[in-house]
Amino acid sequence: MSTPDLTGRTVLITGAARRIGAAVARGLHAAGANLAVHFHRSAAPAEQLVGELNKARPRSALAMGGDLLDDHTPGNLVRQVVHAFGRLDILINNASTFYPTPLGSITAREWNDLMGTNLRAPLFLSQAAAPELRKHRGSIVNMIDIHALRPLPHHPVYSSAKAGLAMLTRSLARELAPDVRVNGIAPGPILWPEGGEMSADLKEEIISKTLLKRTGSPEDIVRTLMFFVADAPYVTGQILAVDGGRSVGW
Repeated sequence: MSTPDLTGRTVLITGAARRIGAAVARGLHAAGANLAVHFHRSAAPAEQLVGELNKARPRSALAMGGDLLDDHTPGNLVRQVVHAFGRLDILINNASTFYPTPLGSITAREWNDLMGTNLRAPLFLSQAAAPELRKHRGSIVNMIDIHALRPLPHHPVYSSAKAGLAMLTRSLARELAPDVRVNGIAPGPILWPEGGEMSADLKEEIISKTLLKRTGSPEDIVRTLMFFVADAPYVTGQILAVDGGRSVGW
């Protein structure tokens, strides 16, 4: 498959310093886009990634720190991007927090954190970016989760937040039409959670529930995202599961 040409476009990706976010940043940059790499606590990986991208194409990437739960961050990020590159064409709401919250022990702090990063931040960043995205008939892609449809055991707050993000994706598609397209990607088993808390048996059980009987890779997410931002001008309000068929054979 040929690489789309995103030369002259500017992309803001939240939580882009590591893992899937970094893979997406590299893929979009390879297609010619300028990149604003947002991070919260991962300053060193973000700066390393931006250095790598700028080495390949000078002055094409910028690292921007910020707590997405701070009321001022969304507007500040958009202003920084436009100041640096002159425009904003694509917003990727990728930043997320993920951890269990067993019923009976859920705290208000956990609720605010999980709902904040997975639902509140995408809403307010999309709202802040909307005027600039409208100018350039841009697009938004939200990173959701297959557990937005079927709850993950011991993760009721996370699953609810992602379910809210799925509805927000459809709502924003309606609110921002016809100028801005809004779609979502719902990954399945792509990268295992960090920390080593998942046993080999649990991983094998999850893989066995996919139709393809294997994990995916960050590149599967990159290809799907490229479709949404570059090859699907008549697609909006859609959420595509990239899960090896797990949501079919659950």
